[in-house]
Amino acid sequence: MTKKFKILIVEDSLPEGTMLFDILEDEGYEAVHVIDAERGLQLFKEQNFDLLLLDIMLPGKDGFQMAKQVKAINESIPIIFLTSKTLKSDEIQGFAVGADDYLSKPYDRELLIWRVKALLKRQNSVKKNVSESYEIGSYTFEYKNQTITRGGDIRQMTKREADILQMLCVKHNELITRDDILLFVWGNNDYFNGRSLDVFIAKLRKYLSEDPDISIETAHGVGFRLHCKTKIN
Repeated sequence: MTKKFKILIVEDSLPEGTMLFDILEDEGYEAVHVIDAERGLQLFKEQNFDLLLLDIMLPGKDGFQMAKQVKAINESIPIIFLTSKTLKSDEIQGFAVGADDYLSKPYDRELLIWRVKALLKRQNSVKKNVSESYEIGSYTFEYKNQTITRGGDIRQMTKREADILQMLCVKHNELITRDDILLFVWGNNDYFNGRSLDVFIAKLRKYLSEDPDISIETAHGVGFRLHCKTKIN
């Protein structure tokens, strides 16, 4: 059976969200519709989506803010912004945070479908799956179970510890900015959450300290990099 592509719609207008849902379902996609960014981000963390249709004007957190958090989790996920505006400044801001395309309201059904198909085709050829399990040197990290194991020693982690370590594993040997981690794990990058992040990084270093081939390097004021002499699988 051919896998259905799964698309998350974040649109606070129920009629417009329902219309998009119906169009995508009619085309054979699996669609999920939510009306705010917080619920959308929660679902994005819990489920595997292939593409996002993201309204810019949302209650509370706007589409730009959600896009930043989504891209911190998976930078390759395609995002189409939905907008009733045609301001060049909005388009520039959207592309700056990782948008792949724009659709202006009211939507042209045929154009919508062709843009979705084009992005999914591109994404399918370069898709990077985020794993639930990682071999980090002599450790096994199970993201779903929030455990890190070495030999017979199993350590239970907190959700935030697991979220941070997964980000480091996905982009191992690459620098991840503090802002990206803070937006993903805490939802904002204020001073107090920044101090908390430093505490969590210290804990992760302690958890991984028994393997000398593993290190979490700090680029001061910028971010962190997980380095392992062996490949992280």
